[in-house]
Formats: sequence, C-alpha cells, structure tokens
Amino acid sequence: MSPSVQLGLALALATAFSSVVGFLYKHRGAVESPAVELRRPVRTSLALFRSRWYVVGLVVATASWGLHVGALSLAPISLVQSVIAGGLVLLTVTADRLFAHEVTRREWIGVALAALGLAFLAATLSGTGREAHSDYELARLVPWIGGLAALAFGGAVASRRNAHAGVLLGASAGLFWAASDTSIKALSGHLGDGAASVLLNPLAAVVALASAAGLVVSARSLQIGKAVPVIAITSVAANVFTIAAGPVVFGEPLPDTSLGVFVRLLAFALVISAAALTPAPARAAELEPG
Repeated sequence: MSPSVQLGLALALATAFSSVVGFLYKHRGAVESPAVELRRPVRTSLALFRSRWYVVGLVVATASWGLHVGALSLAPISLVQSVIAGGLVLLTVTADRLFAHEVTRREWIGVALAALGLAFLAATLSGTGREAHSDYELARLVPWIGGLAALAFGGAVASRRNAHAGVLLGASAGLFWAASDTSIKALSGHLGDGAASVLLNPLAAVVALASAAGLVVSARSLQIGKAVPVIAITSVAANVFTIAAGPVVFGEPLPDTSLGVFVRLLAFALVISAAALTPAPARAAELEPG
C-alpha cells in the first residue's frame, strides 16, 4: 500500500469520528429549532443557525467534509468509505457516553451488525490499495449519480405521513451525499489540471447541489427521528452506495475468487439487515393520521 493511500486512510479514520460528533451536535440543535419544511428549504433551514449547537455541529461536519475530500483524493473510494463506514461502531458509544442518548439494545445490535458487515466488505478490498483509482467514464458516472438523486428524491417523497419518516429522510440524505461523494472522487482526478478547471467542471455544481440537498433533508430527519437510528441509516446509505461506486464507476477490481465474492455479498446482506433492524417497530399510535 502506497504512502499516499495510507495517509488517505488516516484521514478517513479522522473523518469517521468527526462525522459522528458533528451529526450528534446537529441533532441537538435541530430538535430545539423550528421545523424545516422541504417545500421551503432555504427560508426554514436558516432558522437552524439560531441554535449554537447546530452551528457547532455544522462546523465539525464541515471540518469532517474537508478531511473526507482529502481522503478521497489520496485513496480508492471503496477503501476510504469502508474505513468511514467502519467508524459507524463509534456512533452508539459516542451517543451513549458523550451525548447521554438512551441507546436501546436493538440499536446497539443494529449498529454492530452494520459495522461487522462493513468490516467484511473491507476484507474484500485488498487489491485496490495500490493507487487512487480516479479514472471514470461519463457513461457510467452520469447514470449512477442520476439514479442516486432519483432514489433520494423518492425517499423524501415516501416519507410523508410515514411512521418511519425520520429514517426514510435519513436514507434520502445519505443517498444525496453518496451522489456528492462520488462526484468529489471523480473531480479529484482533475486536480492536476488546476483549480479553475475543477471549479468550472459541471461536477462541482453537482457536489454543491447534492451536498446542500442532503444537508436540508438530514436536518429534517434529525428533527423528527431518534438520533441513533437516523444517523445510522444515513451513514449506511451514504457508504454502501459510495463503496459500490468503486467497481461500478471507477473500475476498482472485484474479488477474483468465489470466496471473495461470497464474503462481499454476505457483507452487503449484513449491512442491509442492520439497516432494517435499527429502526424500532412503529407503534399503532404512530401509524394514525395526525
């Protein structure tokens, strides 16, 4: 593994912890702020900045984003996201010990299963650590990003009057950020062309729009959902689809043995099962129209 890739993975580890802390501070601020309305995202989101906790969370999240960009520019996208996703195991500990959230046994198990699945996934990525793998074809990149955006929008629409609206919005935010992260990785291959070339690239606009959409949707998900399941689902959605972009969009090698393929499939099955398990079952009262 090259020194640059090792540095990228170290940045990814720092991203993992700072992301969790930023999420939990944003949750604290979001729940004490007026409701974010998805039909009026700009006006209603500005009210969040009246909360010092949300601002602190946003500052931490912005620093985490900077670390993430650095990691993506130095290491393969699937390795970076596997390290960040493995950091999901920090969520329950941080929420329970540092932020005094009540974490249920179901949430401990769900997050642990997600982390285990992502660890299995990382075990099948050993052949990708020789270079950054930033090359892509537009014929693969554009449908991938467009599909993620469509799924994200669909999740936001499906959240209306749903007992698990917070979780659905969290998944939607994660999908928007997966589109943004994939675009950042593609842009990192143009860094040698100069800052102007990067800033004027259409992908820069995709990064800005997808990041902003994810921020608004995530804020609403944190207002109406419980912190641990919402953050876990957001992280799983963002990381699984960004990891998948490695072989699909950037041509990272797949496992070359049947065992490797089986372990990767098992990893995705564990992550999906954890995503289904983490939200608590809806109570009858929650299903009644408000």
